[in-house]
Amino acid sequence: MSIRFKTITRAVIPAAGLGTRFLPATKATPKEMLPIVDKPTIQYIVEEALASGIEDILIITGRSKRAIEDHFDRSIELELNLAEKGKNEWLEMVRSISDIRIHYIRQKEPRGLGHAILCAKQFIGNEPFAVLLGDDVVYNDEKPALRQLIDVYEKTGASVLGVQEVPHEKVSSYGIVATRGTSDPRTFAVADMVEKPPVDEAPSNMAVLGRYVITPEIFELLEHTDPGAGGEIQLTDGLRSLLKIQPVYAYNFEGRRYDVGDKQGFLEATVEYALRRPDLHDGFLKYLKEIVVK
Repeated sequence: MSIRFKTITRAVIPAAGLGTRFLPATKATPKEMLPIVDKPTIQYIVEEALASGIEDILIITGRSKRAIEDHFDRSIELELNLAEKGKNEWLEMVRSISDIRIHYIRQKEPRGLGHAILCAKQFIGNEPFAVLLGDDVVYNDEKPALRQLIDVYEKTGASVLGVQEVPHEKVSSYGIVATRGTSDPRTFAVADMVEKPPVDEAPSNMAVLGRYVITPEIFELLEHTDPGAGGEIQLTDGLRSLLKIQPVYAYNFEGRRYDVGDKQGFLEATVEYALRRPDLHDGFLKYLKEIVVK
């Protein structure tokens, strides 16, 4: 008889960072609101969560992040203007954004990703939950990256980390996992985790890339996790403690992942998402070819 584990219906999106890599654009605008074509980055993350079966989303915000709340709130004046002008398609789009069940809590000081997750304890309760980091946008037109992780959780009942291989010379920029194989070639048992290891000390080139399904035991462990580098509470340290009491898996998810916290990754996402748009593809591709020739 198969075991039925608790359903994942809640997700946490940490969005309290200062976005210093995109200054001066992020001096007054949250980095999560920077648009990829015509949609804020955080909306891609929210849409992935919804497409994965998530029903309630908690966004961890900070000071100067009010624009995120305004984006997902109703705009009566805008809706009336669109209705009066008969722009029904745009009206439906605007209304659909404000119909999402999103909740907010502020991380009052920047104390790290682990502390941001800890801020969600009361919202999550004693349930497994998803975490989606806004710097990682994943394109997959068949099955969202988070849904792939949830499928693994529903088979194992354990926490699942979304991973992909990165170039060996870049392992020092990521949390890296040491793994053991399983019967599924894309699923691995996690043996250890290291946050941003030196290149010559990394246990693999399998990096955790912004998608997690985590069991609720993480909260008590984070409460007892000492601050690490920079005085911050690291989620990786909490997950290493979780490894000592229960299995944790890594899943090599399928999809094109963009590091939109990096200027190069953000530009790549903008170009490739534009080329996927039927209304932009032909004209934009022609333009790109013209400038390459020059």
